[in-house]
Amino acid sequence: MTTIVSINQISKTYPDGVQALKPIDLEIKQGEIFALLGPNGAGKTTLISIVCGLVNASGGQVTIDGFDINKDYRETRSRIGLVPQELPAEAFETVFSAVSYTRGLFGKPDDPTVVETVLRQLSLWDKKDSKIITLSGGMKRRLLIAKALAHEPRILFLDEPTAGVDVTLRQDMWNIVRNLRAKGVTIILTTHYIEEAEEMADRVGVINNGELVLVEDKQTLMQKLGKKCLTLQLDTPIDAIPKALVPHHLQLSDCGTELLYTYDTQGKSTGITNLLNDARAAGLKLRDLYTAQSSLEEIFVDLVRDSQ
Repeated sequence: MTTIVSINQISKTYPDGVQALKPIDLEIKQGEIFALLGPNGAGKTTLISIVCGLVNASGGQVTIDGFDINKDYRETRSRIGLVPQELPAEAFETVFSAVSYTRGLFGKPDDPTVVETVLRQLSLWDKKDSKIITLSGGMKRRLLIAKALAHEPRILFLDEPTAGVDVTLRQDMWNIVRNLRAKGVTIILTTHYIEEAEEMADRVGVINNGELVLVEDKQTLMQKLGKKCLTLQLDTPIDAIPKALVPHHLQLSDCGTELLYTYDTQGKSTGITNLLNDARAAGLKLRDLYTAQSSLEEIFVDLVRDSQ
């Protein structure tokens, strides 16, 4: 896959001495969905703002589709659509005029057909003549995406795009993201809803304290850092873990009918065979067994904790 965003040693230090970003290197491939995860204040929005040309970096270089964001500002900015966290401020503009105006800001010729297509994609066409002040919060979020797509960008940045959006609208938005990716648009998103990154992203980057802690293919990340939990469902409840099973570091469920065993999928041995043998020797009768993979959220929490 071709690299469309190249970030080389980008850093940001504010005049008061606060270092918002330590030198960061990152390449994003054309047509992928890249999720940037991190706690509040980690540097996600700062990094996106630098790439989009809204904030000046203290050092380093960013190229978009081969163009430098400083030397070729118009070329790079025309390729980028940004959906910010803030809701639109043009309260008394109509939906159609707001999207059309944004298209014109990027030097694109007036084209009602493109605006109509974007609004229909986002289920906003029936609101085209409505003033923005009359829209619901979810509709205003959709409008932000419409404005970001008005100039037909090749790269779309989504900064917490579903914050404050109900479940139905959130699902609609992710369907839109899938359709855009299918058309070759590169998607970079920041989100606090880690399940969205787990469902949508091709790759995941974790940023904390201004430092890019990790960048990894999502599935590879979950295989390398994820742990599995084996649940042993007992035929008869027990009050305590038998002494013979204590070395396995099991957890007993509150109801006494399940033993939980966590193991590393990358280890030389899972220890499951020995566990089952010891459970049988302890006189435990098992009703069922099943395993569960740790979620991306659990991996994220562990990574951030380790980087503190």
